[in-house]
Amino acid sequence: MKKSIEKHIALLILRLGSGALILTHGIPKINRLFADEVKFSDPFGLGPTVSLAMATFAEVICAALVIVGFKVRLATIPLMATMLTAAFYAHADDPFGRKELPLMFFICFLTLCIAGGGKFSIDGLTSKKPRLYV
Repeated sequence: MKKSIEKHIALLILRLGSGALILTHGIPKINRLFADEVKFSDPFGLGPTVSLAMATFAEVICAALVIVGFKVRLATIPLMATMLTAAFYAHADDPFGRKELPLMFFICFLTLCIAGGGKFSIDGLTSKKPRLYV
């Protein structure tokens, strides 16, 4: 039983830490959305405003969902896509040191996507399926 609690505490720390840290990248993007001229990379050819809106959605809305633990697996998908885009498109010509941060975030969100939010999350508190205590 003790190992189970430790696992869920670790997931809580990972959720709160990665969600809060990526939020610090997302909140400044909100103001950029309402600028006269949006300057942002356009990796998918949708226009810089749409690309910025998608990154902002991931880094603000999805980050908030990860923090509270609601639909964690689903919320990590846009975050992972954003981090891979940042690493391999926005920083494609940069040295590895610039790619390192988005790749680290990607690994955190991939882990949460696989493991879920844990029992100390909204998902864990509202789950009706039996929990395995391994």
